[in-house]
This record gives sequence, structure tokens and C-alpha cells, in this order.
Amino acid sequence: MSIIPIITFKAGLCDVDSSSKPYKIKPLQKPGYIYLYSEDDLIHFCWRPRDVPMDQPELDLVMVPTDGHFLPYDTKSPANPTSKTNGRIFALKFSSSSQRHLFWLQSKPQGRSGDPAWLSPRDRKIGDIVDRLLQGEEVDVTRELSSVRDNNNDSHEPGDEDATMRDVDDQPHGGSGGAGADATGADIREEGEEAREGGADGARAASSGGPDAAAAVRDFLASLKGTPGLGGGSSQGKLYPLLNDLLDRSVTVPLADSASEAEVDNLLSYLPPAVLVLALRGDQGGSAQLDLSADAAAAAKAAMTLNQKRTLLKKVLRSPQFNQSLLSLTNALREGGLPSISEALGIRVENGGHVRGGNVPLGGGDAVEAFVEGIKRFVEKK
Repeated sequence: MSIIPIITFKAGLCDVDSSSKPYKIKPLQKPGYIYLYSEDDLIHFCWRPRDVPMDQPELDLVMVPTDGHFLPYDTKSPANPTSKTNGRIFALKFSSSSQRHLFWLQSKPQGRSGDPAWLSPRDRKIGDIVDRLLQGEEVDVTRELSSVRDNNNDSHEPGDEDATMRDVDDQPHGGSGGAGADATGADIREEGEEAREGGADGARAASSGGPDAAAAVRDFLASLKGTPGLGGGSSQGKLYPLLNDLLDRSVTVPLADSASEAEVDNLLSYLPPAVLVLALRGDQGGSAQLDLSADAAAAAKAAMTLNQKRTLLKKVLRSPQFNQSLLSLTNALREGGLPSISEALGIRVENGGHVRGGNVPLGGGDAVEAFVEGIKRFVEKK
């Protein structure tokens, strides 16, 4: 599997000793990376040792938008004045669970004073980027980081050396974690008897069975790899907007606001079950074990008000995952996938998606236009 991270930075896992109070946080010295990437319209939050390939993470959490938060530990006003830290600690926590994953940044601290717990503007910016990605926001990571690249309080150039960290104390529930520019992995912090393993609650989305259009697009893109000459002329032909330009949020969000309940229900039926279940859980609270089956998703949708449904739909339409999916679909169409994709979606396109009088698939802007026109005819017939 080819993974393209949205953001990657050094960080380490932490163990939590809850046998006494205040809790003791013990950093694990294994060097590692935290990285986030998008797949199937959901963000993966991952940690791996630095000597392990990116596609073999020790921690891989599929994050439902708005369920997770990535926040820094406040060293200035801890819940217990005796609680001290000598490292930059961040926590990944969930709205649907009392579980915590704690991390410590492994890049060298950038403060002039030598305070190992001081979070530089860059550290805080990285934590903010991760948290915003977990909320489903679109983030220009390069631009965001460049705005603080030279904004640090250090007397030396901010290098990429690793930091060391000793054990630190933490008060139970006494603050949340965060991430700095080079944080590493995550471990599980269980708070209370009802804490669940990561993935048993909102952290992992259930996969839906059966072939679908998304699978058809993924399979086609995978088939392009290593195929010499295929798609080489995709940039030729008619200029035509990308699907994510045609379906900009300025167009889609107002449609969600004006859609009837039946239309909203139809659109929500295409979401992963976990998204629907967790959306309702976020509004109602509770600590029961989540059921992420299709029946549970249908029940969650039926229990939502129209306003709740529209709010969820607009979150999805604004999410970076939705935008990335449109880009992937556009790329697949431009690279010759129109015949197979239109067939998988049940959309009739002119000449079956092939060049007139031949068996060569349409490519470039011609293919995207043919796909859009096919959808228009499909809707008009309905």
C-alpha cells in the first residue's frame, strides 16, 4: 500500500503508571514518528518506530472527524501544583472514550532557557495542525509550518537532534496532550474501568462490505502503477475543471442546507457506519460499547434530527478527505478509468467512455466532461 503522509514528525510513546497518585508518565526511549494520512475518506493517526516501514505502523487509528483531539499538556497550570514535567507531552483523546494516547516530542527543545517542557511556536503549530486535521478541516501544512519556521525562542538553529526525557508525574485527568514538531508515538492511557482499547470505540471505523465505486477507483489507480506509457497523454485534450473545483464547498454546503430530509438521508447513506454512530454519540454522550454495524448506522440516522443530519453532512463536505477523494476520482478518470468507473457507478456515458469509433478510453479533460455529462443525464432521467 502506498502511503502519502499529510504530516510527519518525531515523537515517542509513553507508559502510564496509575498504581499511585499522581500518575507517573514514563517516556519510552524508542525513536519514532507520528504521521497522518487519508484513506477511504478518513484520517489515519499512526505511530511507528523509525526503523520500520511506513506501511507497518505499531499504532494505526482510523479517526472519525471531530471525535479525536490532539492537545498539549499545560505545564504552567497543572491540576496538581506538584505535577511536573521535563519533556513536551501531547495527548490524543477521544470524545467517545475516556482513553488517552500519550506522546512526547523527540526533537531537541528550542527554548533559550533550556526548559525541556517549553513548547516552541513550531511545536504548538504542529499540534494545532494535527488537531485541526482530526476535526475534518482542510489544512495547508506547508504554508502553516512556514509561518512559524523562524519564529522560535532559541539561540541556535533549530536542528533535528533528538531530545531525552526522564519520567514525569501527571495528575489523573489533569490535562491533555499535544504535539510538537518532532513528537513520536503513542501509547494507551486508560482512565477508569470503562476505558476501551483503541479501535473498539470511535477510533476505528468499520469497513463496509461489498464492492463499491470507491473500491473501483482505488483498484484502477493501483493498476496504473508500473504500466509504461499509460496515461502519458492525460494532460492533452480539452481543458476541464477538476471535480473538486466543480463541487467546491461554496456550492455543496448551501445545497445541504436547502436539501429535503429525504435527500439528506440519501446522501448520509453513503457514509461509513461509524461516522453516523459517532455523530449521534457525540450529541447524546454515554459510555456503552459502540455498535458499528449497518443496522446501528440506520438506527442512528433515524434518531437524528434534520438539523443534526445537515450538520454532519456539512462537516463531511468541508473535510479534507472529501476533497482528496474528488481529486483521486478526477485523476482516475483522466488516466483512462472512465469505462470501469462509470460502469461501477451505473452511470451511462457516451460511447461507454471510449473514444468515438474505437476501444481506447477517453482521457484528460474529455473523460471528466463525459463523466459529468453522464451524471447530468442520469439525474434528469430520475
